[in-house]
This record gives sequence, structure tokens and C-alpha cells, in this order.
Amino acid sequence: MNIADRIQNLRKTKGISQEELADAVGVSRQAVSKWESEQSIPDIDKVIIMSDFFEVTTDYILKGVESEKQASAMTADARIFVIAATFLNFIGLIVSSATWYKRQVPMALVAGLILMAAGCMVFGIGLAVPTQNKEKARRTFWMVDIWLLTFLPLSFIYNVLFSHSHAPYPLLGNPPAALPAFWLVYVTVCLGVVYAQVQASRKK
Repeated sequence: MNIADRIQNLRKTKGISQEELADAVGVSRQAVSKWESEQSIPDIDKVIIMSDFFEVTTDYILKGVESEKQASAMTADARIFVIAATFLNFIGLIVSSATWYKRQVPMALVAGLILMAAGCMVFGIGLAVPTQNKEKARRTFWMVDIWLLTFLPLSFIYNVLFSHSHAPYPLLGNPPAALPAFWLVYVTVCLGVVYAQVQASRKK
């Protein structure tokens, strides 16, 4: 792995674009692109700024020599946090739906949202602490969890408007065409987010 590879790897691990790195370092996006494609090498002052920004040593950027602290800090994979977050979000949906099915109480929706909030917090922690594969983790989270995170809020809005209940899943409403419209909106929103993530990944 050369300097170009290390800069690109550090940027992707942090989950930022070339433009965001350029802003942090004080250069143009084209300069970052040239660094990562081996067309040029950053000046030493830019290397120092990047070492502070990425929380690594200048020796790592220039030579690939990892400090003991850096080597131990970068062992965790951000995708582990995504798995935990997705699990909590899924459990939130199941708990909310099961509770409403048995008791029909508004707290069913609240319980699900609390678990999903905890899932989002776990995901946020995974991006905040030093971990690997942050970019992949971020993309995976939104491509998968958007289907879970939007279901409860959209179902609640739909049911309040058309079925006059607080159920966490869509009930048959009035008019009957409202239910197919719900699924159309739900699928469209989720696919839109998935498409945006795919497009963003192609630009990086």
C-alpha cells in the first residue's frame, strides 16, 4: 500500500468524500483526486494536517508505519455496529406490532420507536469511534434499515388519517384505495433512499 492508497483508505474509513477531505485540508477536490490516483504527492504541511484530521501519525501516511495506539484502535469494524443497530430496529418493529396486536395500546408504537432510537444511537456510535469500513457501514445501514425506520412513522400517519387508530402497521382504511397508496409511498421512499446510496457510492 502506497501513500495514495493510505490516503484513500483513511478517507473511506472515515466515511467522507474527496471534497470533504479537501475542505478539511485546505486544498481543492482535484488535488485530493491527484493524491489518490498517484498523480501527485501532498506537501508535508498537508500531511501534518491530514495526520491530525485522521488521528494517525505522519509516519503512517508517508511510510505506512502504524503506531501501537492506531493499530489497536482500528481493529473494530463499523459494520458490527450496523448489525447491532439493524437488530434493534427489527426488534423494535416486531415488539411494536406484537404489542398492538394483543393490546391495541398507543404505547406499542412508543416502545417500537424507543428501540429504533437505540438502534440509531448504536449506528451513530459506530461512525463516531475509530472503526474500519465506515463508508460501507453507512451505505449498508441506509440501504437496509430505511425499510425498518420508515415503516412505523408512515404506518402511524396512514392509520391516523384513514383508519382512525394508532396501529404500528397499516390497517384497512377508508377509502379502501388508501392501503395500496400507503404501500406505494412506502416502497417509493425506501427505493429512493437505496438508489441515492447506490449513486453516492459510484461517485466515490
